[in-house]
Amino acid sequence: MTHITEIEVLRAGALTTVQDLGRPGWAHLGVPRSGALDPTALRLANRLVGNPEEAAGLEITLTGCAVRLTRATTVAITGAEAAVRAGERPGDTGRPLTLPAGTVLTIGPARRGVRSWLAVAGGIDVPAVLGSRATDTLSGLGPAPLRDGDRLPVGVPLGEPAPVDVTVGPAPAPELHLTVRLGPRDDWFTPGAVDRLFGTAYTVSPVSNRVGARLAGAPLPRAVAGELPSEGIVLGAVQVPADGQPLVFLADHPTTGGYPVIGVVTDVTPLAQARPGTTVRFHGPQR
Repeated sequence: MTHITEIEVLRAGALTTVQDLGRPGWAHLGVPRSGALDPTALRLANRLVGNPEEAAGLEITLTGCAVRLTRATTVAITGAEAAVRAGERPGDTGRPLTLPAGTVLTIGPARRGVRSWLAVAGGIDVPAVLGSRATDTLSGLGPAPLRDGDRLPVGVPLGEPAPVDVTVGPAPAPELHLTVRLGPRDDWFTPGAVDRLFGTAYTVSPVSNRVGARLAGAPLPRAVAGELPSEGIVLGAVQVPADGQPLVFLADHPTTGGYPVIGVVTDVTPLAQARPGTTVRFHGPQR
């Protein structure tokens, strides 16, 4: 493929990574899916610039970033509420932005939420690993997290930007309500632990990352002592380490683990924008 555009990273910020929709189907080899923590936001950004939904873009964490586009192109930013500037003029999230060659695009710190997604017409065209260009921060697969001065190739645009003025994404909720299906190791916990899981509030810990959202709150007491042989871990698994504080695994989760899993969150997407201190409440599936 001939590259017509490059992205030059001027300020990478706290954590900016290349992400697409991940690499499903490799868990049996110890490789998690990875990919964008909010696939819907990445899909929208890609649609806005005329890309296939699975094209790779940038996932930008909390502090924003700044990049320069070497040629004229179209970009779109979705996700967290943040100030956007295209050169000297303000830009908007949720709409296609046409940029002249050499424009410096600045995504400011997130005012609400945590992560933004940047799509560029043609998609980020770094080499694919196991069918995906996603950065996996746990295994190290895919390109390394971006650093100041990096340059990324961009593919040839395949479609026209979407004919929309602006799209409005959902605002991050001040309190998250997550559905949990119990198992496979809920029998390793006391009945009181299950009552605590569903009856008390937890808060997102500052040490959360793309691997998992660590929560703080009422510890979940175990009914079975001893060690559990390592077994498979899936996206959304609620693992309970020795301190009794639940951990919800996200996109870069390990594929096996030795602490018991009390349940599985059916949709972890809201955690992509959950800042430290955000309240989390669990409930069972609606019948």
